[in-house]
Amino acid sequence: MKICYIKVTASALLFISVFFYSCSSTNRLTIRVTEPAPVYVPTEIKSIGIIDRSLPSKKNVNLDKLDKILSVEGKDLDKNGAHTSVIGLFDELTNSDRFSEVKIIDDVNLRSPGFGVLPSALSWEVIERICRENNVDAIFALSFYDTEARISYQTAPIEVVGALGIKITAIEHHATIRTLIKTGWRIYDPINKFIQDEYLVNKNVVSKGVGINPIKALEAIMERKEAVLQESNTIGHDYAYRIFPYYQRVSRNYYVRGTDNFEIAKRRAQTNNWDGAAELWNKEVTNHKRKIAGRACYNMAIISEINGDYDAAIEWASKSYTDYKDKMALDYLNILRRRIRKNEQLRQEIE
Repeated sequence: MKICYIKVTASALLFISVFFYSCSSTNRLTIRVTEPAPVYVPTEIKSIGIIDRSLPSKKNVNLDKLDKILSVEGKDLDKNGAHTSVIGLFDELTNSDRFSEVKIIDDVNLRSPGFGVLPSALSWEVIERICRENNVDAIFALSFYDTEARISYQTAPIEVVGALGIKITAIEHHATIRTLIKTGWRIYDPINKFIQDEYLVNKNVVSKGVGINPIKALEAIMERKEAVLQESNTIGHDYAYRIFPYYQRVSRNYYVRGTDNFEIAKRRAQTNNWDGAAELWNKEVTNHKRKIAGRACYNMAIISEINGDYDAAIEWASKSYTDYKDKMALDYLNILRRRIRKNEQLRQEIE
């Protein structure tokens, strides 16, 4: 089976990758479409405050310290990691043009239970007070941040070349530290009295050290802190993406067999001439053979979606199914209707 891959640009937001299968009546293309954000933040929210609620409450602080000792935690690692996560979120929100202002609020003095447990939601009275005092519309909160570390240590005999060029047996030391970063986030919308998002994120960081003496191997501990902080910053950046639309590739099949026009249209598509392919498909929509006409109407629906004309795509796909009983068109109709609903959601997010 021969497979070719090409790219076609139909618009700034639409890219088509086409896979050609020589032994099938259809070819498959993938379209990069814009999906609505996983989390909807109402457009009336213009300014954002970010708070860090991850420090353990005073009644649990001693137990939390014990947990750090048992987990081989570095000094202030959780505090610094939480701050780095907040900075990552702040940077990503600031770099976008979604909000008029983003600010980190440091003086809220809110605590969490510790132990990587998601605390109960803050009351709307507290949220409204924070928003009022800081002149913001909504609150992004790092509700908890916790790290758990596990260290493994092994030795193995190796041969090394000594000062006189003689091979001698030595002991090689291996130290591995696996750190699990656990975070929890919330978005408070006091305008609508609604928690727009509640999200848990876990990430693993593995640090390794190898050497012929224990000190060299345990350099992994020193490198671990930097790796944890870097990953924590990435967690903050990634969380910001939840409120933004994103791109996703979706698959579509279209017909390439039936008449000479379909064969020529296939070759035009292979050369990125989609308008030329559509010209030939359109000639077949009145073909006296119902199967051919149904396929042509279906392909016209595909090219309409590529061009962003969803009303025309619905019309062509409906004709393909209702008039010519093309079963693939029925499934495509449902896909198009979902796509239209998502596009409407996108417009609401943008407006």
